[in-house]
Amino acid sequence: MSASFVVDYQTTPERYRHWKLAVEGAVATLTMTVNEDGGLRDGYKLKLNSYDLGVDIELHDAIQRIRFEHPQVRVVVIGSGLDRIFCSGANIFMLGKSSHAWKVNFCKFTNETRNGLEDSSRHSGLKFLAAVNGACAGGGYELAAACDEILLVDDRSSSVSLPEVPLLGVLPGTGGLTRLTDKRKVRHDHADIFCTTSEGIRGQRAKDWRLVDEIAKPAQFAQAVRERAETLAAGSDRPAQAKGVQLTPLQREFNAQGVRYQYVEVVLDRDARSATITVHGPSTPQPNDIAGIEAAGVNWWPLQMARELDDAILHLRTNEIELGIWVFKTAGNREHVLACDASMQAHASHWLVRETLGLMRRTFARIDVSSRSLFALIDQASCFAGTLAELAFAADRSYMLTLPDAPQDAPVLTLSAMNFALLPMITGQARLARRFYDDEAKLTELKALTGQSLDADKAMALGLITANPDDIDWADEIRLALEERASMSPDALTGMEANLRFNGQENMFTRVFGRLSAWQNWIFNRPNAVGESGALKVYGTGSKSKFEFDRV
Repeated sequence: MSASFVVDYQTTPERYRHWKLAVEGAVATLTMTVNEDGGLRDGYKLKLNSYDLGVDIELHDAIQRIRFEHPQVRVVVIGSGLDRIFCSGANIFMLGKSSHAWKVNFCKFTNETRNGLEDSSRHSGLKFLAAVNGACAGGGYELAAACDEILLVDDRSSSVSLPEVPLLGVLPGTGGLTRLTDKRKVRHDHADIFCTTSEGIRGQRAKDWRLVDEIAKPAQFAQAVRERAETLAAGSDRPAQAKGVQLTPLQREFNAQGVRYQYVEVVLDRDARSATITVHGPSTPQPNDIAGIEAAGVNWWPLQMARELDDAILHLRTNEIELGIWVFKTAGNREHVLACDASMQAHASHWLVRETLGLMRRTFARIDVSSRSLFALIDQASCFAGTLAELAFAADRSYMLTLPDAPQDAPVLTLSAMNFALLPMITGQARLARRFYDDEAKLTELKALTGQSLDADKAMALGLITANPDDIDWADEIRLALEERASMSPDALTGMEANLRFNGQENMFTRVFGRLSAWQNWIFNRPNAVGESGALKVYGTGSKSKFEFDRV
């Protein structure tokens, strides 16, 4: 893929080419009917409901709109508009024509979108049902596996499969292997057969092996889908009468130096291979009651800031792959941020606050799993308070300015409840808990300091920052640290950072991303997959793949 091609992650239902969203009461139906000629790039056709990044961008947008615009929806049925085909997975010809970076970024975004279904099911009561009405292969099965339940039509031909190993010489790239074991508890030997059998598993055998939850004959399939959807909806606490919030298009200004939103600014330094991301707190006090929050709607600072930051992160990750260092800064009124945090904590059970917290949680998690070096700079203009302090705790290193001759002008760091429970990483841990390896005594000490203004010396003593240079050394120390980082191997840094950021407990999500970073990164570079006679390259050409049979 050409580096000059810019991917835009913003879309609207009126622009969808591959999905149709219909809402009826508590049930939303997302129907996948991929436009063969609607690929994001030229050179391949999206046949058999195969997908590329453009299809997943629409899916991500549709799920986001269900979360915020349709709060009465309790269950989403994901189905296909094609006869006897659910989804054949990621488009193989697209993958064969793509650069290594494009393939891995595509897999990462797809992972995040699927993980987002499970995140909403767990935290927001939004349930998902895969209505598999035909052949379901590769990434199609991985999408189904991300749902709460899979219902497969039992018509003697429809099957589920993960054929990447026998057909393409690669792995199911969006968590397929991990969900088989960690989520669906498929027995090891059954999973081994499933992942090395290209024709797939059908009917009762698929249910017996726990590859699907239920099967239904064609004549009963539609009724079975309705009944399962109603059962899932009955277990949700999403509100029946709430008015949704319209997700209006983000206002962005792109230029040669970067991109500017209302609350987020990105400045690019191509010579230094870095991007500086400044997140601004609200310039005016935000509403502190539900009526005010609902009235603010899409303009409520936490929601708008999170949408802007999410878009900026996706833009940088996909379109600026040579900028290997992200420098986080903040600005604004910390009292407004802390008041906002208090409001979110007080009203965390309200559907709009809950969905906003979910968006913030997933956005910060995108930062955690991005293959970029993360630095936080806490200087005189900073507003690293509560929610925005999470950016410092997500960073690989944080530097905080000391002003020994003018302590009254020195920056401060302030903790709130947001730093202890409401914005966990994908591990389920708060970033402070990750930082201090769940040391309860340390976390209790920090909780007692909530709301206090911590200067650089205090923050350093508490272990909240990496270094506290004074104003004489500040510029040189920052410059040297960034120059040193930029000189190192991006591959080695990606591996190192991923290992260090997820340093404690593991779960399905950390294993999905860890295996993507390590296994798929390696396999996508091997000649058995992408060499001239590699399986991914020769697929569909009539030629037979040639493998190097040394095990390494």
